[in-house]
Amino acid sequence: MEIVCAREDLIFGVRAVGYALATRSSMPILGGIRLQAQGGGLELGATDLERSIRCQVPAKISSEGTVVCPGQVLTQLSSRLPEDAEITLTESDGQVRLRCGEADFELLSFPAEEFPQLPQPPETPRCRIPRDRLMQAITQTSFAALKASETTRLALTGVDLLFSGEGLKLAATNGYRLAVKRVSASDLPEDYEGSFLVDAQILGDLQRALSNVGTDEVVLYEDQGQLHFEAGPVVFSSRLVQEQFPDFQRVIPNDSDLGLFLPREPLLETLRRMEITAAEESGAVTLKVTAKESAVEISSASKEKGTGKERVRLAKPAEKDLEIAFKAEYLIDALRRMNSEQIALWLSASDRAGLVEPSGEIAASDEGFIYVCMPVRLI
Repeated sequence: MEIVCAREDLIFGVRAVGYALATRSSMPILGGIRLQAQGGGLELGATDLERSIRCQVPAKISSEGTVVCPGQVLTQLSSRLPEDAEITLTESDGQVRLRCGEADFELLSFPAEEFPQLPQPPETPRCRIPRDRLMQAITQTSFAALKASETTRLALTGVDLLFSGEGLKLAATNGYRLAVKRVSASDLPEDYEGSFLVDAQILGDLQRALSNVGTDEVVLYEDQGQLHFEAGPVVFSSRLVQEQFPDFQRVIPNDSDLGLFLPREPLLETLRRMEITAAEESGAVTLKVTAKESAVEISSASKEKGTGKERVRLAKPAEKDLEIAFKAEYLIDALRRMNSEQIALWLSASDRAGLVEPSGEIAASDEGFIYVCMPVRLI
């Protein structure tokens, strides 16, 4: 194999596929990046068997071939090469020679025949989604899931992607909170319905990979237990979590009669302060409202740290008395991922879930977002 490519193109390709490199595996080959020179360019690929990424970059091909280089070495090296316009890669006798300007490296390689076959998307796409909207949807849902190390219930480690003729809805929960985001999708058949569960951490890697791609649209494909996301030169494939996601629709409150309309940023800062004096075991902050009052009192207390109390102004007076406690971290997590100046917190009773949604002049990035949070029991 012998190719010449632009330094920036190689850096882009290595960064894109690097999100699929296996960091802890008994198979060394999964720590490699496959470079395949054929046709009109260079394809880079990586996989940890749960996710895989392909990336096409332009290159001048003098001779075709395939080589697998250690991923971490190639990642570190590509970004530190001299500011030269071109990189030359040649392969011979199990070694890869990389030249850029006055820099010249001989890199060891893995046997190319040991590299796993990467999945290919089917010919027909499932739908198309604006890239920025998909990235924001991942931001506003994946945080609510659990990590695999925190639970044996794999359904709670994933984000459920529900397709219908109306578009795409993403949902994630840890059993105590639920984040839901609705985004538009084009080319979906009106009568189509489908549900696919993807690990939240894998979606986080998808988001990071998409952030480096200039295209405005992501094309989704579904095939044989995998979802494929194609954005320009990058194809990101993920295995599905083979678990049933909880029926989240039934836990979304639809009868809350108390709406608290609050400025998002002041509320967020108050919660961050009150979290400091919250009890370690519960992290609870208490919200207290009184009918006809134009502010909500937020407080926290713990034997080890003391107490705190602060008032946040309401856009309009509360309609009834209510005292309810939430884990501060859960409210903070949602509010800091929103951009609207005002939010609505819908409540009904101290032992019923609260619902947070954007209110007033809603930021475009918050459209279709709701968040449900279970209360902490008051003693």
